[in-house]
Amino acid sequence: MADNTNPGNFANRPKEEVQAAAQTGGQTTGVGGFASMDPDKQGKVKNMSLEDKLEKIRSPKLQNQRETSVVLSAVEDTLRDQKHGQSPTAYFAALLALLGQALVGSNGTTIKELASAVVYLLDLVAEHVPAPLLRSKFSQILTSLAPVLTSEDAEASLLRSSIGCLESLLVVQDAAAWALPHTQIGPRRAVAGLLLIASNPKPKVRKRAQEAIIAVLKNPPPCPSLDHPVANMCAETALRTASDVLAISDARNKKTKASTHDQRQPDLLHALHLIKIIASAAGGWPSKKIEPLCELLMAVSRSNNEYLTMSAFEVFEVLFVGMADQISSPKLPRLMEAISELKPSRDDSQLLPPWLAVISRGYDVSAQISREETFQELPRLFDMVSAFLSSSSHEIRVSASECLISFLVNCIPDTVILEPSVYDEKTLERLVLAAESLLSVRYQTAWMEVFNVEAALFQVLKWRVSTLARKIVHTIGELRASDSFNGKKEADAVLGSAIGAMGPQAVLETLPLNLIQPQKGQPGRAWLLPLLRDNVINTELSHFRTEFVPLSEAMYQRVIDHGESEKTVEIKIFETIVHQTWALFPGYCNIPLDVTNAFDQALAELLSNLLYSQPNLRTNICRGLQTLVESNQEILAVEVDKKVLQLQSRVTKSQAQSNLDHLAQFAGNLLAVLFNVYSQTLPQYRGHILQCINAYLSITPEAEVLETFTRVTDMLESSLKELTSQPPGEKQPQKEVSPNQMPPTSHTLMDLIITISIYLPLPTFPRLLTLTSQILPLNHDAQLQKKAYKLIPRLATSANGALALQTRSEDLQSLLLSSAPTASAPARRDRLLAIATAIDHLPPADLHFIPSVLSEIVIATKEVNEKARSASFDLLVLMGRRMSAGGTIEQAKIPHMGNDAPTVPASLEEFCTMVSAGLVGSTPHMVSASITALTRILFEFHAELQRSVIEDFISTIDLFLSSPNREIVASCLGFTKVAVTALPKEIVEPKLQTLVPGLLGWSREHKGRFRTKVKHIFERMIRRFGVAIIEQYTPEEGKPLIHNIRKSKERKKRKKSEVAAATAAGELEGDEQTDKKARFESEYEEAIYGSEDDSDSNSASSDIGRTDPAAKSPKRSSNNNSKNKKEAKGTYISNPPNADPLDLLSPSALSHISTTKPAPLTLKHPRLKTKTTRDPENGKLVFGAAATAANDEDVVMADEPGDEATLEGGINAYVEAIRGRDAVQRGRGGRLKFSNKRRRREEMEGDGEGEGEGDWGKEGAVRKERSGKGGFGSVGKGDKRGMGKGEKKGDPKMQRRGLGVGKVRGGRVGKAGGRR
Repeated sequence: MADNTNPGNFANRPKEEVQAAAQTGGQTTGVGGFASMDPDKQGKVKNMSLEDKLEKIRSPKLQNQRETSVVLSAVEDTLRDQKHGQSPTAYFAALLALLGQALVGSNGTTIKELASAVVYLLDLVAEHVPAPLLRSKFSQILTSLAPVLTSEDAEASLLRSSIGCLESLLVVQDAAAWALPHTQIGPRRAVAGLLLIASNPKPKVRKRAQEAIIAVLKNPPPCPSLDHPVANMCAETALRTASDVLAISDARNKKTKASTHDQRQPDLLHALHLIKIIASAAGGWPSKKIEPLCELLMAVSRSNNEYLTMSAFEVFEVLFVGMADQISSPKLPRLMEAISELKPSRDDSQLLPPWLAVISRGYDVSAQISREETFQELPRLFDMVSAFLSSSSHEIRVSASECLISFLVNCIPDTVILEPSVYDEKTLERLVLAAESLLSVRYQTAWMEVFNVEAALFQVLKWRVSTLARKIVHTIGELRASDSFNGKKEADAVLGSAIGAMGPQAVLETLPLNLIQPQKGQPGRAWLLPLLRDNVINTELSHFRTEFVPLSEAMYQRVIDHGESEKTVEIKIFETIVHQTWALFPGYCNIPLDVTNAFDQALAELLSNLLYSQPNLRTNICRGLQTLVESNQEILAVEVDKKVLQLQSRVTKSQAQSNLDHLAQFAGNLLAVLFNVYSQTLPQYRGHILQCINAYLSITPEAEVLETFTRVTDMLESSLKELTSQPPGEKQPQKEVSPNQMPPTSHTLMDLIITISIYLPLPTFPRLLTLTSQILPLNHDAQLQKKAYKLIPRLATSANGALALQTRSEDLQSLLLSSAPTASAPARRDRLLAIATAIDHLPPADLHFIPSVLSEIVIATKEVNEKARSASFDLLVLMGRRMSAGGTIEQAKIPHMGNDAPTVPASLEEFCTMVSAGLVGSTPHMVSASITALTRILFEFHAELQRSVIEDFISTIDLFLSSPNREIVASCLGFTKVAVTALPKEIVEPKLQTLVPGLLGWSREHKGRFRTKVKHIFERMIRRFGVAIIEQYTPEEGKPLIHNIRKSKERKKRKKSEVAAATAAGELEGDEQTDKKARFESEYEEAIYGSEDDSDSNSASSDIGRTDPAAKSPKRSSNNNSKNKKEAKGTYISNPPNADPLDLLSPSALSHISTTKPAPLTLKHPRLKTKTTRDPENGKLVFGAAATAANDEDVVMADEPGDEATLEGGINAYVEAIRGRDAVQRGRGGRLKFSNKRRRREEMEGDGEGEGEGDWGKEGAVRKERSGKGGFGSVGKGDKRGMGKGEKKGDPKMQRRGLGVGKVRGGRVGKAGGRR
């Protein structure tokens, strides 16, 4: 055995390789079982000893494990009586003696319960038994288990345990045992049985047999062959099974002319899965069976069944993955040769796409093993696959192009691009020539796919194709310039890839722009400028200076020569070219290759002049200058291999550092220019300038930064002196600056100081704080105050700034406390952020600052500004976390506290006590804010607070529910909702006895949506605690609310089930099935404002105690809604009964087509709303048939002559609906506006029941009678709508309806303006 060099045996492999294989844990097989377990679970199973496994059996938790426990107990008692140790060998011997008795009883039958228990225990013990003992007992155990394995009625649990025993026996067999033929009792016969069971219809049994086959094949005996001795037999059996099933399936399909989805498909899937298992074992698929396997898989791939095709590809994938290692890699060439020989016909659209996919994946694996050899084969493969691009099938062309792209991406090594040899360069030339041939007329139908291949060629080969692929660029450029060419978008994509790979200089040498001095016969290519803008990167900056700066000057000179006269189209084109030219500048500045040579004093002066003189070019110039710095900084910050970095950018880290050092020489002058330009630019256009300033400050030497800061600070202090020197009467609040007006100089200087602050050294921070202290008291300039507060969070983003905030924390605290009275409302949010920054950097001994500013933070929770409120809530949470971290609070240092106040330790409970002090505030606003703050704290820290504290909170808020102040009660409702939804049930449930009556006191209050809020709280209570508990504490007057909620919930449940049924039946459209999106940005907002169903809260049973028809018959309402939705989806034709059939080709046919079901074409008189009438002789009311007969005289049928329901009438109605006085119009902001004139007219029409009131020709009389005293009146020019004659706009009686008039309920408005 020592002379055996079989690499398939772990004993012959290096120790490191064995450890690496052991670390995989079988995860790469992906076939389930132990391999598919979680890594943690695998470790637990592997490390579990035999004693641990037996201990779990001794204390069974399931009923079916009790028999096993009894058998184990009997075995242990026997071993104990015979004084044998409880070793694996002793257990194995005892169980082996029981095996014969269990499988063959006294009457010759199997005792199922005993057999299952014995075999299960034998399976557990066998893997711990020495291998020689297992080999000696192989025949005995196999003979005993054979009846079970071959029985069709055997239980699944017994089969699985028997398979486990076989696995333990087979993995320890030596080469001599495997050499026995399968006709004798030996390992081969056992494996044959496992292969048969591997196709068992029972899933768990089949899976266990497959796992056993994997284990056997992965543990070959010491032998010279790479494959397991039984691998050929397994492969042959699996192939034969799959071929037989496939033949039966094909015969059935030919006979019945049916699809491939028949009853034999599961058998074929199982056979393919067995093949995949054998191929995934150690050593891979046997070499002698590769050709038959490829033929079988290609035949399966021809199927229309997508599951079969996917299974075949999975087998190929397993084959390729198994051959990616050094042991099995010699099989790969033979596999690829076999696949190549199975090349289908050029027009076989069914088989060719999967064959191309397999080819591309195979050579991907080949490139991983031997990159150089595969790369040399690439031109031949390229030619072979390119032939399929001339196919008439679109699917074949797409598959061929994807295969070619896969070759380019996976089969070209990085060394060919970085350091190519002479032979590599010749291979590249052949490859590029093959790509050029794809642009011939032969492949014209596949040019869209060819363009994708060409784009991939440029992206992969990068700058190596700058001299090789110019013909490709020229050909595609000529096609792009042709007016009759339809693939301009695809051609632009290829040219863009060429620009990024070859560089703009090589592309423009092949396709010149021809804009300054157009050559005869050469078209202008201004369309290249947008392509250059989007794709230029990592190129020479000098090319921009030599190519595009002269172009910009020439175009701009033509604009200047035009003078002040009106601009022509040609002049506008010149201006556009100038703008497009400078739009290229940021791309040229993205990792340029020649910064040290191209960026000199002349270029810096040119850019400075343009920044001053051309405001419309400032954005592109600033972006370019910023990119020039940041792109080099990114290279220094990235952590990748040197070769990878060179392949991506061709700039090393040392070159990037030298580029930044070179740019730092110009930083001082550029900053001066940028500062001046910034002060001359309107605020809405300053963002890019400030970003550019920030980039150059990061590379400016510290001395120059300090000098710049000193100059700016001196100017700002002078400006502040001018502001503070004004007399008190002249200091007016700063007006809002117009968008087209320059802001004050102090604002501009403060922006620059904020930008510079993070690059300053530590000694300058005292002056910064002094400057801030001068600005914060200026409450008449809110914008300047906001900028001063923004300085503090800005400092925290740098290391020096954070250190300064910690060392000068006392000064910062004093500054924030002293500036509280002068803080303006617009600066509130920024002040809160500054306080948060100060608390972040607060020393543990200075926690007295938190109670000093706590009242301000609590009041801020009621701010009108949403951002300020959010900042206050976040600050409360930050304070709570800081207090819970520990420390001391010197209360004597808190304002308005005595010097003898004690020092208390910081804790979360102490923080809650501080906040709750606001509950005794003097104003309702303070009390409400304190409750809101406690709500946020409770939601965030309820898991950390003591139960007694939470119970005190709930009891206190329960008292405030009886407050007459609505603001306080609104906050209490929010607190109650958070308590109900977030707190544990055992805390809230005892408080329901007082909470429920308190909430019901506001259940009938509609103002402030109190009633809706209370209902939402009760919905949450019922959902969490149940209806019975809530009703127990609900008084009688509140029971209708609970019943209403319960009915609404039942109605919603029924509606949901109906919608689900309609969705399952396919009756609802996709947009009706979409779920409701989340409407809240945080969990706290959802807890406060969310409800169980906001959509149903307003529609379902809105008024408690009132009769709601929808509530009485929810099912009918739901059905009607569903029916209306389905009807709305249809299309209907409206045509009079006696009219001619509708001509759908007529231009007027559209007026007869509607998306809603048309009503019967009958027009009733407006005033006939009852079934009563008056006798014309005596004026008495007539009921019944007489009334109907009388009414029939006034009915006008739609099909009578002279009716308006004709085609012309339909068109007129359509025009009236679109352009009439009642048409829907769009108002400010695009919102729809609906006119209520139609509603007024219908109301007046329905009220006019007197004689002559139905005649709308007398509209003025009707209006006068309606209003009593000229109420509506005619609105003439200059009159006010709704005012009578002599009434003025300021008249108190005209402010709102009914002012000064007593309310009278019921009755109609009579002629005299009263009610009747």
